[in-house]
Amino acid sequence: MKPGIVGLVVLGVGVVALAGSGAEKVGDKLLSFIQSAAELFGEGLLRLLNLILPRDRQASPELAMPLGYLGLITVVLLLFGILEAARKVIWIVVAVGWVLLLVRIVLDALRVR
Repeated sequence: MKPGIVGLVVLGVGVVALAGSGAEKVGDKLLSFIQSAAELFGEGLLRLLNLILPRDRQASPELAMPLGYLGLITVVLLLFGILEAARKVIWIVVAVGWVLLLVRIVLDALRVR
C-alpha cells in the first residue's frame, strides 16, 4: 500500500471512529467542509470554463458539483505525486549526507587535513 492511500484509510477510520463514539458533529463538519470546498472549486472551474466557451454555448450550472469533486480529487492526487517526488529527492539528499559524513569520519580517523 502506498503512503498516500494509508493516510486516506487512517483518516477515514478516524472519522468513522469519531462519528461512532458520539462525536457526530466532527464527522458532519468534515463532510460539510468537503462539500463546501467542492462547491467553491466547482463554481470557480465553471466560471473559467464559461470564459473560454462562447456565450450561446455556456456550460450548465449543474456541472459545478461534479467539476468540484473531480477537481478536488485531482488536486489531492497532484499533491501525493509531488510528495512522492519530494520523498525521493529527500532520500537522495540523506544518502549523500551519510556518505559525506562517513568520508569525514574516515578522514578524521586517518588524520588527513
